Formats: sequence, structure tokens, C-alpha cells
Amino acid sequence: MTHNIILAPSLLAANFAAAGADIAKAKEGGAQFLHLDVMDGIFVPNISFGIPVIKSLRGCTDMVFDTHLMITEPERYIKQFASAGSDYITIHCEATRHIAETLQLIRDCGCKSGLAVKPGTPIESIYEYLPLCDMVLIMTVEPGFGGQKFMADMMPKAKALCAYREAKGYDFIIEADGGIGASNAAECVQNGIEVLVAGSSCFGKEDIAGAAKDILAAAKGV
Repeated sequence: MTHNIILAPSLLAANFAAAGADIAKAKEGGAQFLHLDVMDGIFVPNISFGIPVIKSLRGCTDMVFDTHLMITEPERYIKQFASAGSDYITIHCEATRHIAETLQLIRDCGCKSGLAVKPGTPIESIYEYLPLCDMVLIMTVEPGFGGQKFMADMMPKAKALCAYREAKGYDFIIEADGGIGASNAAECVQNGIEVLVAGSSCFGKEDIAGAAKDILAAAKGV
């Protein structure tokens, strides 16, 4: 099965003083998702933003909110992130002992469920949870900081996941996050990635709309 290629610029790389304008430019360039990296300083060695920021941004755009929880025991806050306006909520398999229950809770709150794996986590370790997933996020950098170099050696994970999805007839989408831009977007797509998270390669550029267009064009081989 094939899904459309979706660009999900990461808010972490935006100018927060002009976030509304930056988001509008990304949408103008063809971005459909807005990737929201929530970090707690415990699961990852950095702190970003949380529920109030997401809630306030919900009022200024109709883009799909792709909330990526890099937090320990995310089950504690699923209802609040859903209420703040998230469309997708992605948790890390390494961050909770209650993976299945948390994925189900996300769906019960009316959101689509996502499960993320860090570079060192074998993709096979999440196969049992795939019936509860609407999206799987493959980290192509170590989570916690923007601006890292893309790890091309994560692509076999995407390929294996794609083949497993096909064999089982599952319908989740596959996302990659970390160091993605126009230079490697096509490589991601060729390996089965459908949602491209782009931080500094989109929001970090002067022409945000142009950068978004360039990444999507590269992804589609235009």
C-alpha cells in the first residue's frame, strides 16, 4: 500500500517569537503536519515546551499536530496533550512499561497513536504493538537535540518495517525524524518513509516556504 509523502516541519527549529508566521510559511510550502517535540529533561537531556504552547498554537493553524513525546511515563499526560489539540501523539517504546495501554489511551482520547524507536532499539522489538499504532517513528538521530547529522544506517529499519507492514496488511504510516532535508529526502522515501520531519532544513532557512517546497520536490524525485 502507498501513502502520500508528508512534510512535518519541527517547531523546535522555528523562531518562537514569530511561530505563527513561520508555521503559515511552512504550510504555504506544502507542509501538512507540524511536528511538536516535547522534551522533559529526563528521558532526553534537554527541555523544550509543553501543553500551553501547543494549546496556544492550535488557535493559529489547522495543520495536523504531530506531537512527539520524548518524556518519561507519557501515560501521565496523554489526556492533556489530546485536549491541547494534538492529532497524533507519539510515545517512545523506551519511555514506559505500559506501551499497549498508552497507545490505546491515545486512541481513546480521539487521537492517532504513534510509537517511536531510538537508533539503538531494534525495530522488531515493537512488532507486537503495531496493531495499536497509526504511525511508527524511526529516529534518525539520537533524540534530544536539533541539528544532528542524519543516520543513514537507520534506513534498513524502515525497509524491514515496511516489508512487515505489507506482510501483515497493517495500515500505519512510517515517519523519520532527525537530520532530514532535501539532500536525503529521496533516500528516506525509497526506504519506505512517508512522513519526513524536517527541523533546521525548513524552519532554519530564511525562505521557509521555499525550503519546504524543495524538500517535498526532492522527496518526490522532481
